[in-house]
Parts: sequence; C-alpha cells; structure tokens
Amino acid sequence: MHQERSRKIMNKPFSQACENNKAAILSILAEHLKACKTVLEVGSGTGQHAVYFAPNMPWLTWQTSDISANHQGINLWLNELPQDNLLSPIELDLNNRWPIKKVDAIFTANTLHIVKWSLVEAFFHGVSQHLNSHGHCCIYGPFNYQGKYSSESNANFDLWLKERDSESAIRDIEAIIALANAAGLSLENDHAMPANNRLLVFKKIG
Repeated sequence: MHQERSRKIMNKPFSQACENNKAAILSILAEHLKACKTVLEVGSGTGQHAVYFAPNMPWLTWQTSDISANHQGINLWLNELPQDNLLSPIELDLNNRWPIKKVDAIFTANTLHIVKWSLVEAFFHGVSQHLNSHGHCCIYGPFNYQGKYSSESNANFDLWLKERDSESAIRDIEAIIALANAAGLSLENDHAMPANNRLLVFKKIG
C-alpha cells in the first residue's frame, strides 16, 4: 500500500513504506549516482531512507532536509546510525528559498503527491536553481499515465489523499515531465517499482 502509517519505535518515527521500498530504490540510485559527490534529499521525512542510503553509497555526501517540525525525528535516526557522509537536516520549506548551494543530485520520495501543485512547481524551480549541470534529479512515488491510474490500489490511494487534503493527488506524469523540461531537465529513465510506484530519473541539460 502507498499509504504510509507511521508509528513510534523507541521514540523514533517509523514508516513501514520506507522499510519496504529502500532496497529497491537504492539499487537504482547507486547506478545513477555513481559519479555524484553531493546529494540533497528534499523531504527526508522520518530519516530512514537517509540512514540506509548513505552507508551504501559512501562515495557521496547525503544532505537531509525537511521542514523544521520533522528535524527531531530525522536526528533521532541520524544519531543512532551516524555516518561520516550523512549530514544533519537543513530547514527546507518549498514555500521559501532553498538554503543550500548547488549539488550533483537531488532525491525526493513520496513528496509530489502530498504537497499542493504550486509547491510541486516550486520544487522544480528549486531544482533548476540548485542542481549542477548534468546532475540527476530522482523522484520516487506513484504517477498517472494519460490521465489514468496504473492500478486499483493507486485509485484508492488517490481518493484517500484527496479526502485528507483536497490539494493532494497522484500527479500526471505528463505534467511532471513538462515542469521538468521547463526547469532544464530531460527524463532519462522511468523505472517501475514495487507497489505500483515509479522512480523517475531526470538529467539536467547543460
């Protein structure tokens, strides 16, 4: 299921979805990010992805980020599983300027269907400003194709999203690609993932 149900384990935030998808995501990220030195994770959430990805890609520096309300939970994970190449979260709110210089790659998971559309647009504006030339932007989550759900579970998940917040929704891949293109990105790969998710890999042109 896409719906992330968080619970507390030893005072740390926990997402079963992160545990379920982290290995599959890593296998693809490791290939696409093998020439990268710096990665910004937009919306680190619980912090579980960061503490799993960083030690498995020791050649890069993984910068976590999120709104300030989520920093405590992220730091609980980082403090328990510290890595030399894993950095404490910076405050990144898509409503505001990003407090970071340019990086070689940007990763976000289960973000674009949660935030409202204007913040999806803001995300790609930030990517255009902070991603190095020929850098990669990797986006994990569910998407619609030609206005249609890829599965019944995605249709049910979208209904749940909209009941929770009318501005949340599974996004159309065509609209995401259009925003990416306008930000100077080209779709390099569209990977099928478990549980009817995708991992989109964009490359910055020039």
